[in-house]
Amino acid sequence: MPIPTLPSGLQLRSLVQSDGQLEISLATVATPTPAADEVVVRVEATPINPSDIGLLFGAADIATATLAGTADQAMVTARIPERAMKSMAARVGQSLPVGNEGAGTVIAAGDSAAAQAMLGRMVAVLGGAMYSQYRCVKVEQCLVLPEGTTAAEGASCFVNPLTALSMVETMRREGHTALVHTAAASNLGQMLLKICQKDGVALVNIVRKPEQEALLKSLGAKHVCNATSPTFMEDLTQALVDTAATLAFDATGGGKLAGQILTAMEAALNRTAKEYSRYGSTTHKQVYLYGGLDTGPTEFNRSFGMAWGMGGWLLFPFLQRIGAHAAQALRQRVVDELKTTFASTYSREISLAEALQPAQITVYGQRATGTKYLINPNKGTAL
Repeated sequence: MPIPTLPSGLQLRSLVQSDGQLEISLATVATPTPAADEVVVRVEATPINPSDIGLLFGAADIATATLAGTADQAMVTARIPERAMKSMAARVGQSLPVGNEGAGTVIAAGDSAAAQAMLGRMVAVLGGAMYSQYRCVKVEQCLVLPEGTTAAEGASCFVNPLTALSMVETMRREGHTALVHTAAASNLGQMLLKICQKDGVALVNIVRKPEQEALLKSLGAKHVCNATSPTFMEDLTQALVDTAATLAFDATGGGKLAGQILTAMEAALNRTAKEYSRYGSTTHKQVYLYGGLDTGPTEFNRSFGMAWGMGGWLLFPFLQRIGAHAAQALRQRVVDELKTTFASTYSREISLAEALQPAQITVYGQRATGTKYLINPNKGTAL
C-alpha cells in the first residue's frame, strides 16, 4: 500500500548558545516516510515531566525567560548563570528536540506486519522529541493502547508508571522489604502508593505540605511524614520502626533530606538492636537519588553508622539491567492497569505555542506537585 504524502509539523527545540543564552523555539520539520519497521504518529498528548524540563531549560534561570516573535515563530530566551555554563558545555550549539513520551494516532506505517497492525491505532510512544506534531518512530518504541483509551490517558504510561514499578522491583532484587519515597504526592508518588497497596508493600511517604499529607491519607496511605513539621524526624523514625524500611528513593536530590532519611533509618534500627556497636547497625541502608527538584548540594552528617549507601538511580539503565523479558512484564502491567493504578492527572492542557508563554513556564517550570502540564501538539488543528 503506497504511503500518502505526510505533512510537515512543528517541533519544540532547545538551544544553548556559547554566550550563555538559552533559546527555546518552534521549528517546522519534515515528516519522513516510515521504513518497513516504523510508523508515523500524530502526537495528541505528551506530558511535561521533570526530566523534560531539565532538557528544555538546561541550567537557565527560568525567572529571566522572555518571549519574542510571532505566534508561529516565537522564541523564548533565558540566561544561564556563568557558573552553570560548564555543565552545559556538551550541548552548546546543538538544537535539541524535547519530550520523552506521549501518545497519539498512527497515521502511516511501513511495510512490516507489525507496523501495518498499528495503522489507525492509538499508541503510546517512548521515543524522545515528542513535543512534535508528528513523530516517525520504530515499532518497538510503541505500545498499542486498549480500545477506548484516549491520548491523554496513555500519554504518561512509560516514565512514571515504569519508574514506580521499577522502584518496587529494585526493592525486591536488593533484599529490602519496604520503601520510603519523597515528593510522594506527585503523580508518580500516587502511582507508587497504589502499587504498594496492591502488592502489600509497606511505604513511608514524605511530603512538604499539609494538603499533600491530606491527599495521600485520603488515598489510604498509612505512613505520611511532613518534612516541614517540627516533629518530622520523630515521625519519620517511628514510621521506619513500624515498616522496617531500609530503602528510599529521593526525588529532591539536593539539600539535607537524603541524609535525614539515613539518620532516621539508623535510629529505627537501633531501637530494636540487641547489642551496641560503635560502627552502627550492620543492616544496609540505601537512599537512591532519582531526581533533582532541589538543585543545591546534597548535604548530610554521617550519623548513620557504616552500613549505608547513597547514589544515583535512573529508570532506563535499570530496565536494561533486568533484561527484555522482565521489562516487558512491567510494561504489560502498565497496560493492564492504565486507567486505575497508573492513571495520571494534569492541571492543564496546552499547545506547543502556549508552552512558550512565560506565564505558563512560571507554573510548569516549578516542577511542583499539582502543576503537571500536558502538551497537545495538535491542539486547535483539525483531526
